[in-house]
Amino acid sequence: MSNQNDVDKATLDASDIRDSVISQELRDSFMKAYAKSQQGELEDQLGDNVMILCENLVKIYKTKETEVLALQGLELKVERGEFVAIIGSSGSGKSTFLNMIGGLDRPSAGKLYVDGKDLFKMTESQLVDYKKNTVGFVWQNNARNLFPYLTALQNVELPIRFGDNKDVEKRALDLLNLVGMAHKKDSKLNQMSGGEQQRIAIAIALANQPKLLLADEPTGSVDQRTSDALLDVFRKLNTELGITIVIVTHDINLAKKVKRVVMMRDGKTSSERIIKQEYADPSLLKGFVEEETHDEFAILDRAGRVQIPREMLDAIGVKGNRIRLVLEDDKIIVSNGEDNGEEEEPSGKQEKFRRKNKA
Repeated sequence: MSNQNDVDKATLDASDIRDSVISQELRDSFMKAYAKSQQGELEDQLGDNVMILCENLVKIYKTKETEVLALQGLELKVERGEFVAIIGSSGSGKSTFLNMIGGLDRPSAGKLYVDGKDLFKMTESQLVDYKKNTVGFVWQNNARNLFPYLTALQNVELPIRFGDNKDVEKRALDLLNLVGMAHKKDSKLNQMSGGEQQRIAIAIALANQPKLLLADEPTGSVDQRTSDALLDVFRKLNTELGITIVIVTHDINLAKKVKRVVMMRDGKTSSERIIKQEYADPSLLKGFVEEETHDEFAILDRAGRVQIPREMLDAIGVKGNRIRLVLEDDKIIVSNGEDNGEEEEPSGKQEKFRRKNKA
Protein backbone atom coordinates (compact mmCIF):
# COMPACT_ATOMS: atom_id res chain seq x y z
CA MET A 1 0.00 0.00 0.00
CA SER A 2 1.40 3.44 -0.94
CA ASN A 3 2.51 5.65 1.94
CA GLN A 4 2.20 9.43 2.18
CA ASN A 5 5.68 9.99 0.75
CA ASP A 6 4.68 8.15 -2.42
CA VAL A 7 1.70 10.49 -2.76
CA ASP A 8 3.88 13.56 -2.21
CA LYS A 9 6.30 12.46 -4.92
CA ALA A 10 3.46 11.91 -7.37
CA THR A 11 1.88 15.28 -6.65
CA LEU A 12 2.78 18.18 -8.89
CA ASP A 13 4.12 21.38 -7.42
CA ALA A 14 1.82 24.40 -7.36
CA SER A 15 4.18 26.22 -9.74
CA ASP A 16 2.97 23.90 -12.51
CA ILE A 17 -0.42 25.55 -12.15
CA ARG A 18 0.84 29.11 -11.94
CA ASP A 19 3.03 28.62 -15.03
CA SER A 20 0.40 26.85 -17.13
CA VAL A 21 -1.05 28.90 -19.97
CA ILE A 22 -4.74 29.08 -20.88
CA SER A 23 -5.04 28.78 -24.64
CA GLN A 24 -6.79 31.65 -26.39
CA GLU A 25 -9.27 29.21 -27.92
CA LEU A 26 -10.24 27.89 -24.48
CA ARG A 27 -10.51 31.41 -23.09
CA ASP A 28 -12.69 32.50 -26.02
CA SER A 29 -15.00 29.50 -25.61
CA PHE A 30 -15.69 30.41 -21.98
CA MET A 31 -16.30 34.06 -22.83
CA LYS A 32 -18.68 33.02 -25.62
CA ALA A 33 -20.61 30.73 -23.26
CA TYR A 34 -20.99 33.57 -20.75
CA ALA A 35 -22.14 35.99 -23.43
CA LYS A 36 -24.94 33.63 -24.51
CA SER A 37 -26.75 33.99 -21.23
CA GLN A 38 -24.95 36.60 -19.18
CA GLN A 39 -28.28 37.42 -17.57
CA GLY A 40 -31.28 35.22 -16.88
CA GLU A 41 -34.94 36.11 -16.96
CA LEU A 42 -34.82 38.03 -13.67
CA GLU A 43 -31.94 40.43 -14.35
CA ASP A 44 -34.04 43.54 -13.69
CA GLN A 45 -34.93 42.32 -10.20
CA LEU A 46 -31.53 40.92 -9.21
CA GLY A 47 -29.12 43.35 -10.79
CA ASP A 48 -26.57 42.51 -13.44
CA ASN A 49 -23.80 41.31 -11.13
CA VAL A 50 -25.55 38.71 -8.95
CA MET A 51 -24.78 35.02 -9.49
CA ILE A 52 -26.49 33.54 -6.39
CA LEU A 53 -29.27 35.07 -4.33
CA CYS A 54 -30.96 33.24 -1.44
CA GLU A 55 -33.74 34.78 0.63
CA ASN A 56 -35.18 32.96 3.64
CA LEU A 57 -34.22 29.63 2.06
CA VAL A 58 -35.67 26.59 3.84
CA LYS A 59 -35.10 22.87 3.26
CA ILE A 60 -37.02 20.20 5.17
CA TYR A 61 -36.25 16.50 4.85
CA LYS A 62 -39.19 14.30 5.86
CA THR A 63 -39.45 10.66 6.80
CA LYS A 64 -42.35 8.72 8.29
CA GLU A 65 -41.01 9.24 11.79
CA THR A 66 -39.46 12.71 11.75
CA GLU A 67 -38.66 15.97 9.98
CA VAL A 68 -35.18 17.48 9.70
CA LEU A 69 -34.84 21.22 9.10
CA ALA A 70 -31.55 21.41 7.18
CA LEU A 71 -31.82 25.06 6.10
CA GLN A 72 -33.63 27.48 8.40
CA GLY A 73 -34.02 30.75 6.52
CA LEU A 74 -30.61 31.02 4.85
CA GLU A 75 -29.82 34.38 3.26
CA LEU A 76 -26.82 34.87 1.02
CA LYS A 77 -25.72 36.81 -2.05
CA VAL A 78 -22.72 35.88 -4.22
CA GLU A 79 -21.69 38.19 -7.03
CA ARG A 80 -20.43 37.09 -10.43
CA GLY A 81 -16.72 36.36 -10.41
CA GLU A 82 -16.51 35.88 -6.63
CA PHE A 83 -14.53 33.10 -4.96
CA VAL A 84 -16.33 32.12 -1.76
CA ALA A 85 -15.63 29.44 0.83
CA ILE A 86 -18.45 28.12 3.04
CA ILE A 87 -17.50 26.52 6.33
CA GLY A 88 -19.41 25.13 9.27
CA SER A 89 -19.66 22.09 11.50
CA SER A 90 -21.33 18.87 10.38
CA GLY A 91 -25.08 19.40 10.22
CA SER A 92 -24.81 23.16 9.66
CA GLY A 93 -26.48 22.87 6.24
CA LYS A 94 -23.55 23.73 3.98
CA SER A 95 -23.73 20.57 1.82
CA THR A 96 -27.51 20.91 1.59
CA PHE A 97 -27.02 24.45 0.33
CA LEU A 98 -24.53 23.25 -2.27
CA ASN A 99 -27.05 20.69 -3.50
CA MET A 100 -29.72 23.41 -3.75
CA ILE A 101 -27.69 25.74 -5.96
CA GLY A 102 -26.35 22.79 -7.94
CA GLY A 103 -29.88 21.77 -8.91
CA LEU A 104 -29.48 18.38 -7.22
CA ASP A 105 -32.23 19.00 -4.67
CA ARG A 106 -35.32 21.18 -4.46
CA PRO A 107 -35.79 23.87 -1.78
CA SER A 108 -38.85 23.65 0.47
CA ALA A 109 -39.52 27.39 0.85
CA GLY A 110 -37.99 30.82 0.31
CA LYS A 111 -36.33 32.25 -2.79
CA LEU A 112 -33.37 30.92 -4.74
CA TYR A 113 -31.96 32.50 -7.89
CA VAL A 114 -28.81 31.38 -9.71
CA ASP A 115 -27.56 33.16 -12.83
CA GLY A 116 -30.86 35.05 -12.96
CA LYS A 117 -32.91 31.85 -12.96
CA ASP A 118 -35.60 31.04 -10.39
CA LEU A 119 -34.83 27.48 -9.30
CA PHE A 120 -38.26 27.18 -7.65
CA LYS A 121 -40.05 27.58 -10.98
CA MET A 122 -37.92 25.25 -13.09
CA THR A 123 -39.47 22.20 -14.72
CA GLU A 124 -37.49 18.96 -14.72
CA SER A 125 -36.30 19.55 -18.29
CA GLN A 126 -35.25 23.12 -17.44
CA LEU A 127 -33.38 21.79 -14.42
CA VAL A 128 -31.48 19.33 -16.61
CA ASP A 129 -30.55 22.17 -18.95
CA TYR A 130 -29.48 24.28 -15.98
CA LYS A 131 -27.14 21.55 -14.69
CA LYS A 132 -25.80 21.00 -18.19
CA ASN A 133 -25.04 24.65 -18.99
CA THR A 134 -24.67 26.61 -15.74
CA VAL A 135 -22.94 24.59 -13.01
CA GLY A 136 -19.93 22.31 -12.69
CA PHE A 137 -19.33 19.99 -9.71
CA VAL A 138 -16.15 18.75 -8.05
CA TRP A 139 -16.85 16.06 -5.46
CA GLN A 140 -14.66 15.03 -2.52
CA ASN A 141 -15.12 11.36 -3.42
CA ASN A 142 -13.12 10.84 -6.61
CA ALA A 143 -15.24 7.81 -7.50
CA ARG A 144 -18.03 10.29 -8.28
CA ASN A 145 -15.74 12.32 -10.55
CA LEU A 146 -13.86 9.69 -12.57
CA PHE A 147 -14.44 6.38 -14.34
CA PRO A 148 -11.56 4.15 -13.17
CA TYR A 149 -11.38 2.17 -16.43
CA LEU A 150 -10.90 5.32 -18.57
CA THR A 151 -7.73 7.38 -19.00
CA ALA A 152 -7.57 10.98 -17.79
CA LEU A 153 -8.09 12.21 -21.35
CA GLN A 154 -11.06 9.92 -21.94
CA ASN A 155 -12.65 11.02 -18.66
CA VAL A 156 -12.45 14.68 -19.69
CA GLU A 157 -13.62 13.96 -23.24
CA LEU A 158 -16.76 12.15 -22.09
CA PRO A 159 -18.83 15.19 -20.93
CA ILE A 160 -17.51 17.29 -23.84
CA ARG A 161 -19.13 14.83 -26.26
CA PHE A 162 -22.56 15.81 -24.89
CA GLY A 163 -22.02 19.39 -26.04
CA ASP A 164 -21.59 20.99 -29.46
CA ASN A 165 -17.78 21.13 -29.43
CA LYS A 166 -16.37 19.68 -32.65
CA ASP A 167 -12.75 19.09 -31.67
CA VAL A 168 -13.32 17.03 -28.52
CA GLU A 169 -9.76 15.81 -28.03
CA LYS A 170 -8.18 19.25 -28.43
CA ARG A 171 -10.57 20.82 -25.93
CA ALA A 172 -9.94 18.00 -23.44
CA LEU A 173 -6.16 18.49 -23.80
CA ASP A 174 -6.59 22.25 -23.27
CA LEU A 175 -8.47 21.56 -20.03
CA LEU A 176 -5.84 19.07 -18.85
CA ASN A 177 -3.14 21.63 -19.57
CA LEU A 178 -5.10 24.25 -17.64
CA VAL A 179 -4.95 22.12 -14.48
CA GLY A 180 -1.33 21.06 -15.09
CA MET A 181 -2.17 17.44 -15.98
CA ALA A 182 -1.53 17.14 -19.72
CA HIS A 183 1.40 14.79 -19.08
CA LYS A 184 -1.00 12.37 -17.32
CA LYS A 185 -3.48 12.17 -20.19
CA ASP A 186 -2.96 8.42 -20.69
CA SER A 187 -3.03 7.51 -16.97
CA LYS A 188 -5.91 5.77 -15.26
CA LEU A 189 -7.26 6.33 -11.77
CA ASN A 190 -4.94 3.85 -10.03
CA GLN A 191 -1.90 5.52 -11.63
CA MET A 192 -2.57 8.94 -10.10
CA SER A 193 -2.31 10.42 -6.60
CA GLY A 194 -5.31 11.88 -4.80
CA GLY A 195 -4.29 15.42 -5.72
CA GLU A 196 -3.85 14.50 -9.38
CA GLN A 197 -7.27 12.84 -9.44
CA GLN A 198 -8.82 16.03 -8.06
CA ARG A 199 -7.16 18.07 -10.80
CA ILE A 200 -8.66 15.76 -13.40
CA ALA A 201 -12.02 16.16 -11.63
CA ILE A 202 -11.73 19.95 -11.96
CA ALA A 203 -11.01 19.59 -15.69
CA ILE A 204 -14.13 17.41 -16.03
CA ALA A 205 -16.21 19.98 -14.14
CA LEU A 206 -15.10 22.62 -16.66
CA ALA A 207 -16.10 20.55 -19.70
CA ASN A 208 -19.52 22.23 -19.98
CA GLN A 209 -18.03 25.76 -19.64
CA PRO A 210 -19.91 26.46 -16.39
CA LYS A 211 -20.57 29.95 -15.08
CA LEU A 212 -20.59 28.55 -11.53
CA LEU A 213 -18.14 25.96 -10.18
CA LEU A 214 -19.10 24.12 -6.99
CA ALA A 215 -16.62 22.07 -4.96
CA ASP A 216 -17.53 19.88 -1.98
CA GLU A 217 -14.51 19.36 0.32
CA PRO A 218 -12.02 19.41 -2.60
CA THR A 219 -9.01 19.16 -0.27
CA GLY A 220 -10.55 16.81 2.28
CA SER A 221 -8.32 13.83 1.48
CA VAL A 222 -5.01 15.43 0.43
CA ASP A 223 -1.94 16.80 2.23
CA GLN A 224 -1.15 20.49 2.76
CA ARG A 225 1.13 20.81 -0.26
CA THR A 226 -1.49 19.31 -2.54
CA SER A 227 -4.16 21.51 -0.97
CA ASP A 228 -2.14 24.60 -1.89
CA ALA A 229 -1.77 23.33 -5.46
CA LEU A 230 -5.51 22.71 -5.80
CA LEU A 231 -6.25 26.17 -4.42
CA ASP A 232 -3.97 27.62 -7.11
CA VAL A 233 -6.08 25.82 -9.72
CA PHE A 234 -9.26 27.43 -8.40
CA ARG A 235 -7.61 30.86 -8.19
CA LYS A 236 -6.48 30.59 -11.80
CA LEU A 237 -9.97 29.68 -12.98
CA ASN A 238 -11.47 32.51 -10.98
CA THR A 239 -9.05 35.29 -11.94
CA GLU A 240 -8.31 34.38 -15.56
CA LEU A 241 -11.62 32.93 -16.72
CA GLY A 242 -13.95 34.81 -14.38
CA ILE A 243 -15.70 31.67 -13.13
CA THR A 244 -17.70 32.13 -9.94
CA ILE A 245 -16.50 29.53 -7.42
CA VAL A 246 -18.16 28.28 -4.23
CA ILE A 247 -16.22 25.81 -2.08
CA VAL A 248 -17.63 23.93 0.91
CA THR A 249 -14.85 22.92 3.26
CA HIS A 250 -13.86 21.85 6.78
CA ASP A 251 -10.29 22.95 6.04
CA ILE A 252 -9.79 26.06 8.17
CA ASN A 253 -6.33 26.64 6.72
CA LEU A 254 -7.79 26.62 3.21
CA ALA A 255 -10.51 29.05 4.26
CA LYS A 256 -7.84 31.45 5.55
CA LYS A 257 -6.62 31.84 1.95
CA VAL A 258 -9.96 32.72 0.33
CA LYS A 259 -11.04 36.36 0.16
CA ARG A 260 -14.57 35.80 1.46
CA VAL A 261 -15.59 33.08 3.91
CA VAL A 262 -19.21 32.44 4.87
CA MET A 263 -19.81 30.73 8.23
CA MET A 264 -22.95 28.60 8.55
CA ARG A 265 -24.58 27.51 11.78
CA ASP A 266 -27.92 25.70 12.23
CA GLY A 267 -28.93 26.16 8.61
CA LYS A 268 -28.30 29.91 8.50
CA THR A 269 -25.51 32.31 7.64
CA SER A 270 -24.05 33.26 11.02
CA SER A 271 -21.05 35.40 10.08
CA GLU A 272 -18.66 36.29 7.29
CA ARG A 273 -14.90 36.74 7.17
CA ILE A 274 -13.30 39.14 4.69
CA ILE A 275 -9.57 38.88 4.03
CA LYS A 276 -7.41 41.70 5.38
CA GLN A 277 -5.75 43.94 2.83
CA GLU A 278 -2.26 42.90 3.90
CA TYR A 279 -3.04 39.27 2.95
CA ALA A 280 -4.68 39.99 -0.41
CA ASP A 281 -1.55 38.75 -2.23
CA PRO A 282 -1.93 34.93 -2.58
CA SER A 283 1.86 34.46 -2.45
CA LEU A 284 1.75 35.39 1.26
CA LEU A 285 -0.61 32.50 2.04
CA LYS A 286 1.40 29.36 1.35
CA GLY A 287 1.50 26.40 3.74
CA PHE A 288 0.08 26.72 7.23
CA VAL A 289 -0.87 30.27 8.21
CA GLU A 290 -0.63 31.03 11.93
CA GLU A 291 -1.91 34.61 11.79
CA GLU A 292 -5.55 35.71 11.66
CA THR A 293 -5.95 36.64 8.00
CA HIS A 294 -9.58 37.82 8.00
CA ASP A 295 -11.83 40.35 9.71
CA GLU A 296 -15.02 38.71 10.98
CA PHE A 297 -18.48 40.27 10.72
CA ALA A 298 -21.84 39.18 12.11
CA ILE A 299 -24.63 39.03 9.52
CA LEU A 300 -28.03 40.68 9.84
CA ASP A 301 -30.89 38.91 8.11
CA ARG A 302 -33.78 40.76 6.48
CA ALA A 303 -35.64 40.87 9.81
CA GLY A 304 -32.68 42.42 11.62
CA ARG A 305 -31.73 39.21 13.44
CA VAL A 306 -28.13 38.29 14.16
CA GLN A 307 -26.55 35.06 15.45
CA ILE A 308 -24.21 35.45 18.42
CA PRO A 309 -21.66 32.61 18.80
CA ARG A 310 -22.35 30.41 21.81
CA GLU A 311 -18.83 30.90 23.17
CA MET A 312 -19.42 34.66 23.33
CA LEU A 313 -22.71 34.17 25.16
CA ASP A 314 -20.97 31.79 27.57
CA ALA A 315 -18.28 34.42 28.14
CA ILE A 316 -20.84 36.92 29.45
CA GLY A 317 -22.71 34.27 31.44
CA VAL A 318 -25.89 33.92 29.35
CA LYS A 319 -27.71 30.74 30.34
CA GLY A 320 -31.31 31.39 29.29
CA ASN A 321 -32.76 33.08 26.22
CA ARG A 322 -32.64 36.68 27.43
CA ILE A 323 -29.97 39.24 26.72
CA ARG A 324 -29.85 42.96 27.40
CA LEU A 325 -29.21 45.42 24.53
CA VAL A 326 -28.08 48.99 25.29
CA LEU A 327 -27.36 51.69 22.68
CA GLU A 328 -24.29 53.60 23.83
CA ASP A 329 -23.02 56.33 21.51
CA ASP A 330 -22.57 54.49 18.18
CA LYS A 331 -22.37 51.01 19.70
CA ILE A 332 -24.86 48.35 20.75
CA ILE A 333 -23.80 46.72 24.02
CA VAL A 334 -24.90 43.11 24.62
CA SER A 335 -25.02 41.87 28.19
CA ASN A 336 -26.57 39.09 30.27
CA GLY A 337 -30.31 39.65 30.58
CA GLU A 338 -30.46 37.81 33.92
CA ASP A 339 -28.02 40.02 35.83
CA ASN A 340 -30.65 42.57 36.99
CA GLY A 341 -28.57 45.37 35.58
CA GLU A 342 -25.73 44.91 38.08
CA GLU A 343 -22.23 45.24 36.73
CA GLU A 344 -19.88 42.36 37.31
CA GLU A 345 -16.14 42.00 37.04
CA PRO A 346 -15.19 40.63 33.61
CA SER A 347 -14.38 36.94 33.52
CA GLY A 348 -11.24 35.53 31.96
CA LYS A 349 -13.20 34.62 28.85
CA GLN A 350 -14.59 38.17 28.60
CA GLU A 351 -11.10 39.65 28.88
CA LYS A 352 -9.90 37.28 26.15
CA PHE A 353 -12.65 38.45 23.79
CA ARG A 354 -12.00 42.10 24.62
CA ARG A 355 -8.30 41.78 23.91
CA LYS A 356 -9.00 39.97 20.63
CA ASN A 357 -11.51 42.60 19.47
CA LYS A 358 -9.22 45.43 20.50
CA ALA A 359 -6.36 43.87 18.52
